[in-house]
Amino acid sequence: MRGNNVLGILFSNMKDQTIRELTEMRTMGSVPVGGRYRLIDFPLSNMANSGITRVGVVTKSNYRSLMDHVGSGKAWNMSRKHSGLVFLPPYGSGNVLYQNRIGALSGIREFLESSKEEFVFMADCDVVANMDIQEVVRAHVAKGADITVVYKRGELPDNMDGTTTLSVDMDGRVREVLLHSRDTGVHTFDTSMYVVRREFLIQLINDAVSHNLKDFEADILQAGVTRYRIFGFEHKGYAGIVTSMNSYYQLNKSLLDADVRAQLFPMDRPIYTKVRDDMPARYGMGASVKNSLVADGCVIEGEVENCVLFRGVTIKKGARVRNSIIMQSSIIGENCDIDYLILDKDVEIHSDRRLMGFESYPVYISKGSRV
Repeated sequence: MRGNNVLGILFSNMKDQTIRELTEMRTMGSVPVGGRYRLIDFPLSNMANSGITRVGVVTKSNYRSLMDHVGSGKAWNMSRKHSGLVFLPPYGSGNVLYQNRIGALSGIREFLESSKEEFVFMADCDVVANMDIQEVVRAHVAKGADITVVYKRGELPDNMDGTTTLSVDMDGRVREVLLHSRDTGVHTFDTSMYVVRREFLIQLINDAVSHNLKDFEADILQAGVTRYRIFGFEHKGYAGIVTSMNSYYQLNKSLLDADVRAQLFPMDRPIYTKVRDDMPARYGMGASVKNSLVADGCVIEGEVENCVLFRGVTIKKGARVRNSIIMQSSIIGENCDIDYLILDKDVEIHSDRRLMGFESYPVYISKGSRV
């Protein structure tokens, strides 16, 4: 199966409401993660590593930073005369902002119809994983599936709106789709990644619009279980799913685990991102750093433990920073005591401040704040 026979579709805003604090001024796709990446880097890198050369990024609002980060797609080898990466407008039929996945797909019908690829791989930007999309496409073809749903088996994500769970038989066919599940225990749940033939997807969109259907999961997956051949594909590797501020915090903290990093960043399947040349991190004479990710450009003169520090963060003398996520260019003043915080970009904590959240409720400080 050739990668260039697959069209990639990325929905950059589809889950914005789950982390409203971080998406107030940016899309879900451009939310920073892991010290130097954005959430869109992971699905986009999966597509690049799988040989997919034509990708449409569906936008809706607050996508300036996303366009600045992704640009022409050069970092992912998608800056091409033909194919390559395309930003798709945020309007559905009648120049109305779409409200759901079907509306978004309806708005890009012309893009789908003008493409030549046989298959479409669709994904949101809320899942951090490293996977071979070609394996999913091969399974889709082998099963003769109409729709293939990538699923994960484990504890349900922390999602106030609930999670779509699946009942999958021994042959991999989806027999039941349950929406808004909040059950405890181990379940098989949808990751919002799908493979479908392009022509069949266009047909689904046309039928959905004609019948005034709105919800992809309810009106196509759930309603189509007996009508279509819907199969599941299990992603067995690590998958961090952003469904709340707490899950975002836990995702970043999980990257401190060497086993998680080994699954996410194998040598043969790198995760690409926008290159920013900066000086290496500098450590003062009294600095102490334990079990932390420290990006380039940081200046550390205090104590840091169990933290993720993004590019250009400054930790001044006497400061103690623990269990926190500190985004780009933020400054922690002298003699501060920081624990369980998420600091957005360009935050400054003045000297002698003591701020503390809790592991299950990290305190978020918005972009550009002065405390």
